[in-house]
Amino acid sequence: MTLTMYTTPWCGYCVRLKSQLDRAGIPFTEVDIEQDPSAAQIVEEVNGGNQTVPTVVLPDGRAFTNPSVKDLQRYLAESEDT
Repeated sequence: MTLTMYTTPWCGYCVRLKSQLDRAGIPFTEVDIEQDPSAAQIVEEVNGGNQTVPTVVLPDGRAFTNPSVKDLQRYLAESEDT
């Protein structure tokens, strides 16, 4: 199960979360919202009109803004149980 992580190149929180996901062995696809206008629109829809990153979308469609890696591990485990 691969996450989609919406980021910007200058976002320190994004860098940290990417590093944590790598260490935890959680695969993800990174999408730079500054390079992809449709991705920026997705982030705005999830965040009340704001381009807040990191925004992570799980394979089941649930979206989270600036989640911890522990939260993502828990959400992924819940998704596998259903």
